[in-house]
Amino acid sequence: MAFGHTHQQAPELRVPYWIDGEGNEIDGLSLADLGEGYKIIYCFQHWCPGCHSFGFPMLKRLVEALSGKGFGFAVVQTVFEGAEQNTRERLQETQERYALDLPFGHDEPAPGERHPSVMEDYRTGGTPWFIVIDPKGEIVFSDFRLDGDKLIDALNTPESVELIR
Repeated sequence: MAFGHTHQQAPELRVPYWIDGEGNEIDGLSLADLGEGYKIIYCFQHWCPGCHSFGFPMLKRLVEALSGKGFGFAVVQTVFEGAEQNTRERLQETQERYALDLPFGHDEPAPGERHPSVMEDYRTGGTPWFIVIDPKGEIVFSDFRLDGDKLIDALNTPESVELIR
């Protein structure tokens, strides 16, 4: 499986379980629910050390720098291993730990499938993983390694968005 598809239309989210920014279960979340601007999806696993040491601090930084400027955020626990530790119950715990008022999804493989829907649809290669979707719905970034300063600069300056491609 090739990882990190970019320059393609973003597939609709098929994550089966979501909680809202206050920890309440919601019926689902679509890309449109994240607004008309750029969308940033952060994929993690609760038991992933890199998710907690790098990914969540980076996400918080992005949220602080870009919130209120038309950017939409979602967090997805992609359960491709460790299902007994990466549970739905851990979503709200993680949401509260990082004080993130964002929707959190729990994405386990469907029966008979090997990978969760986000891993299949976006070709993510593990966690932590960031996906950035532009206002036209095109995936412009999908990878482990995210230069937060470069991304924030690019997203705050629309004409320099090519910096992140």
